[in-house]
Amino acid sequence: MIRTFRVGLLLLGSGLSSLVWAHNPICECEPAASDEVVCTGGFSDGSGAPGVTLDVISYDEEVLVPGKLGDDSKLRFKRPDGEFYVLFDAGPGHVVEIDHTEIETP
Repeated sequence: MIRTFRVGLLLLGSGLSSLVWAHNPICECEPAASDEVVCTGGFSDGSGAPGVTLDVISYDEEVLVPGKLGDDSKLRFKRPDGEFYVLFDAGPGHVVEIDHTEIETP
């Protein structure tokens, strides 16, 4: 009985320790040239996000720029005309949306 209790505590502690190591997604987009935007993605633990999906989507849900972050965790694209948002999608619970109004115009 005591051994079962200790094993249970060990498993509970192991599960809680994963919460301590949890990391949140981070994505920033900024103007890079007169008609370009560069977005950088990563996680709050300082790790990058190469290969993570980053799409530029119109308000009517049309994917304007399908993309993946490069080895440097960045994606550069021509700024679309009209309203759009950027979707950084590293999986369930790791999604960031950036509206075009949050990206400065040069």
